Formats: sequence, C-alpha cells, structure tokens
Amino acid sequence: MLTTDFVTGAPTWLDLGSPDTQGASAFYGAVFGWQTDSAGPDAGGYGFFKKDGRTIAGLGPLTDEGASSAWTVYFGTTDADATAREVEKGGGTVRVEPFDVMEAGRMACFTDPGGAEFAVWQPGTVKGLEKVMDPGSLCWAELHTADPTAAKAFYRGLFDWRSADMKTPGMVYTVLATADGEDQQEAAFGGVVPFRGDDETPRWIPYFGVEDVDAVVTDTQGSGGSVLIPAADVPDVGRMAWLADPFGAPFAVIKPNPPATAA
Repeated sequence: MLTTDFVTGAPTWLDLGSPDTQGASAFYGAVFGWQTDSAGPDAGGYGFFKKDGRTIAGLGPLTDEGASSAWTVYFGTTDADATAREVEKGGGTVRVEPFDVMEAGRMACFTDPGGAEFAVWQPGTVKGLEKVMDPGSLCWAELHTADPTAAKAFYRGLFDWRSADMKTPGMVYTVLATADGEDQQEAAFGGVVPFRGDDETPRWIPYFGVEDVDAVVTDTQGSGGSVLIPAADVPDVGRMAWLADPFGAPFAVIKPNPPATAA
C-alpha cells in the first residue's frame, strides 16, 4: 500500500512530460478533476497537478529531443548519487546525472537494463506526493518487461525490494514490496508483468484509483484520449482499464476490490 510516510524504494513522486502542458492540464482536469499550479517563474514551466489542495503529480514540458509524452515514476532514495552508481553497476543507464532541484530535493533519471525508464527522488524540503490511494491519485506502479527475473534482480540491487510471485491465467504476476515493514503485503506498492506479445514496450505504468472505471473511460474518450485496453474485471483485484492522454502518454485506472483506503 502506498502512503505519504515515504520509505526508501517506495514510489514517492510522479510526473508527466508533455509536449502541450496546457492541453494536458485540461485533459486531466476533465478526467480526474485535477487543478494545475505553476511551480514558479524559475521552474522552467514545471507545475503540479493537485486535488483538494494536495499534490497528485508533477507536470512539465518535454526537454529531450525526440522524447515522447510519458509518465515517470520516482522511487525514494537517501542518496541519489549512490543509487546512480548502483544503476550502472547493475547494467542500467544513467540518463540524467543526479542534480539538486533547488532546495526541494535531489533527483536522477535512469533506464533499467530492460529498457524501462524511471527516476529517483532524494527528499529535501519536498518529501513526496501529498495524496495517494484516494480516488484520483496514484495507487500502484507496474513494470512491464521482457525479462521479469532480470528486472527483479536489478531493482533488488538498488532498493532491496521484496517480491512474491502469483500465478494468474496465462502468466506469473510478481508483487513488489519495499524492504521496510514487517508485513510484506502491507508494504506492497506495485508489480512486474512479463511481455505477452512481440510489440510491447518496456515501461513503468502508474495506476490511478477511481470510483467508476467506465465513467473515466468515457471521459477520456470525450476529452481526446484513447483506450489502450478496454475496461475489464480482474477477479480478486478489481475493474481496470489502460488509457492514453491526447498526447500519447499511457496510464491505467482501477477500482480496487476490495476498495483501497488512504494511509
């Protein structure tokens, strides 16, 4: 379960890189009811998605040439520089060297050996997201990869994650948990899914909790987004769908069963 009492290795931040931040703001406002606030004149166009006055995620313009619109999941670290060294040692790539974000914290961006992009956040004055698990906020992070075994070993070297494999129809799903916490199930925050086709892309996908998946699908289509995987019920998990915003950034929504509660 995600909480705002952030521990090492847990998802602590999330942001969207978009070629049209105003268009993205309008889309997510229509779909989730988020508001957008600027981070200030020195932030290079970066801002914050908020709901009920609390930060849901970040939003910024694309800065790399040829980059595609995408969500990036940030995992907590106490030492971004040490994590960067471990990424290289484990066969990953440092795309953006660790740097200070004013007094807010220190971050770095990586690509794992399988090709999935992610980032880390070393907190300063900003500890992380202010709202998780509630409807319209982050509730799960899922890695899609061609080699789950290699991926688990790589991230275990970075964050000492625990994992548990679950047999599901047609595949083995791995549930990930932080190293902290006596109850591994309570410390779970995401999963690993093996590719089931030749045209899949390695990536981390954020899941947002919602009260009505079908209504969100309808609002997504009505606001210029698209449906990647139609809404469907997954036994003992909930109802979910994969969507994309008008600029191509994929994300997922879920109504958990039983319902998730904020911690």
